[in-house]
Amino acid sequence: MPLRIVADASALADTAAHAVVEVGRAALAERGRFLIALSGGSTPRAMHARLAQPPLRDALNWTKVEFFWSDERSVPPESPDSNYGMALATLLIPLGIQPAQIHRLEGEASDLDAAAQSYERTLASVAGADPRGRPPVLDLVLLGMGSDGHTASLFPHTAALDVTGRWVVANDVPQLHTRRLTFTFELILRARDVRVLVAGADKAAALASVWSGPSAPHDFPSQRLTGHDPRIAWLVDRAAASALPASLATG
Repeated sequence: MPLRIVADASALADTAAHAVVEVGRAALAERGRFLIALSGGSTPRAMHARLAQPPLRDALNWTKVEFFWSDERSVPPESPDSNYGMALATLLIPLGIQPAQIHRLEGEASDLDAAAQSYERTLASVAGADPRGRPPVLDLVLLGMGSDGHTASLFPHTAALDVTGRWVVANDVPQLHTRRLTFTFELILRARDVRVLVAGADKAAALASVWSGPSAPHDFPSQRLTGHDPRIAWLVDRAAASALPASLATG
């Protein structure tokens, strides 16, 4: 089901954590390793807590997992706003993940364009892709959605929405007076599985526009992830789903 609705944020974290384990176990069985891209925000934080505790921490061979990030703010890793820093504290350290398995975006870099290009080389090296060819195929990309309809750091009416031929870019976000590193849709849409996690009533209006409004992907970038692609699944809580039409709000 492309859009699954669960009771609340706690149920969403549980469902997402089990999905990570399910996709991870399949990847390990088929290819011997699991390539996952994490995201930031409060919902992943709660999901990490589930993954870092039994029984889920014992349900996956974490030594075979390679960790990436779908986007990063332009802050150092010790900042409370760092997506990497949050995952390090809530997931990677509790699981005892080795540094060689962790591939962070360098949001603190003075040259974010160079940092984006460096991350593309890292992706190519770890995933075994041609850096001059098509994007690598990650096993799972975790994403969220903002109240403006953005996902990763692909914000409305920003240049990265139209980028082709690149996997990772530095994206100017004038509405937030910042730049951020982000996966492009070209990389996201190559993944074997994508999970978009959305919780909270503050996301309800945007979610309704994304799923039932007119096609406007520059206004609501997350619309690029809707439809019936079986690789892409949305997990949302009832508060976020409260403005959806009845035909969609049946999860």
